[in-house]
Amino acid sequence: MKLMVVGGGGREHAIIRKLRENPEVKTLYALPGNAGIAQDAEIVPIPATDLDRIVHFAEEKKIDFAVIAPDDPLAMGLVDRLHEKGIACFGPDQKAAEIESSKIFAKNLMKKYGIPTAAFEVFEDLEAARAYVQTARVPLVVKADGLALGKGVLICATREEALEALEAMMVEKRFGKSGTRVVIEEFLEGPEVSVLSFTDGETIVPMVSSMDHKRALDGDQGLNTGGMGTVAPNPYYTREIAERTMREILLPTVQAMKAEGRPFKGCLYFGLMLTKDGPKVIEYNCRFGDPETQVVLPLLKTDLLTIMRAVEDGRLKEIPVEFRDGADCCVILASGGYPEHYEKGKVIDLGRAEETAQVFHSGTALDSQGHLVTAGGRVLGVTFVSDTLKHAIEGAYRAADQIQFEGRHLRRDIGARALKALEE
Repeated sequence: MKLMVVGGGGREHAIIRKLRENPEVKTLYALPGNAGIAQDAEIVPIPATDLDRIVHFAEEKKIDFAVIAPDDPLAMGLVDRLHEKGIACFGPDQKAAEIESSKIFAKNLMKKYGIPTAAFEVFEDLEAARAYVQTARVPLVVKADGLALGKGVLICATREEALEALEAMMVEKRFGKSGTRVVIEEFLEGPEVSVLSFTDGETIVPMVSSMDHKRALDGDQGLNTGGMGTVAPNPYYTREIAERTMREILLPTVQAMKAEGRPFKGCLYFGLMLTKDGPKVIEYNCRFGDPETQVVLPLLKTDLLTIMRAVEDGRLKEIPVEFRDGADCCVILASGGYPEHYEKGKVIDLGRAEETAQVFHSGTALDSQGHLVTAGGRVLGVTFVSDTLKHAIEGAYRAADQIQFEGRHLRRDIGARALKALEE
């Protein structure tokens, strides 16, 4: 089979590594990929948002199956375009992808179908939004409606911070068109859980739960990032909570999307808060999370391509999806200064990290001399699977410390909160 994976980060590297395990896969292309992915797939330098060139490439190469990993091409309708050409895909069509590309659509969906989420109001008018902030209980969460690289959500401890967030989104257009409309919602408290799931629009199969670490610095301090590390499974997500979440959130969401004429096929990501009143949805993503994918897929025992093809064909219920016991930890190595200003082009020495751990490349490239160099804010994800969470964390950090580049930044407490929860 000839496969094509659209995207070029750590998530895509983890997906590609897993797809390669299927003996039917003879050729695997990555568009645009990165320097590390080049070790596992044939790199094609077409941006993930250049839909015309992607569709032309898929036709020209007679691609048998395409995996669309990032949110932008999904929201732009790449799956629809490929389906028109008769190319099978893993990923939702444009109408279903709106569950992520419009936070307002997602919130209204949950309200209509009684899916637990934070109370909210929607605003297009700046003055009306400001007036609401003056009377609402703080803290508040202010969200840009559209896609904003995971950065369009601001947690505001005071009214002043909420007003500044509105200014940034609606006046300064810091998130572009995404901030034309905003959602202002109540601040939920409790442990956060990420649950990725396979769904074919009828059946939904959750993957192993995970815990992301969004803040740049130890102790959950500093700025929000795309994620500085993850562990799986999440100890707060007990069997009882998982069963309740399936009844109240996962199945109802799939059924709601079908009822709206937007059946969702692909990976549906649930960002949950485990509140005192039960699990509630913070956000939906229409694709695999990053870096959650880097800890979830290494624990998958069932062949990934088999699952993806079953999702596309609407026969997921026929596939027994299994995960191995144990735990996984991923530590992100970032460029100094991330998520704000950072320099690129720093030479990377991987040391002997790959002898013991999986190293997924997020932001890497080859320079003119053929050296592996940094090319993004998040550079590498160092992942280690073990029988226990403690050993997985220790293994990930041992391997991470083998890797060196100028300005290297990492958190030292990935998984610490999860370990503490296991001891409670």
